Amino acid sequence: MKVFFGSIFIKKEELEEARINYPIKLEYYKIINEDEFINKNKEKFGIKIIKTEYKGKEPNIEEKTIKHLSNDEEKVDKILKILKDNEVTPVCVQEIIFEFSKSLLHI
Repeated sequence: MKVFFGSIFIKKEELEEARINYPIKLEYYKIINEDEFINKNKEKFGIKIIKTEYKGKEPNIEEKTIKHLSNDEEKVDKILKILKDNEVTPVCVQEIIFEFSKSLLHI
């Protein structure tokens, strides 16, 4: 199950600095893995990020899901807040999560 956590549009100033002239929206979701009875050794909570670029007639959508991140829902909520506050996109979320894990997720 996917639960909406929050969304943002990347700031216009940041887009202009990168020479991007169209809006970009980022959406953040908490994933609740409902297959616990099948995979008891897997973490219950994950995350999903969706990036939508509104250029041209059809939006360009990119997404990344990390299904089994933690059994601690509060920790996953903190991670999602950090990702949202820092406008983390799907392309680099895996690397960011890896850095969190190296620091033992001291969040």
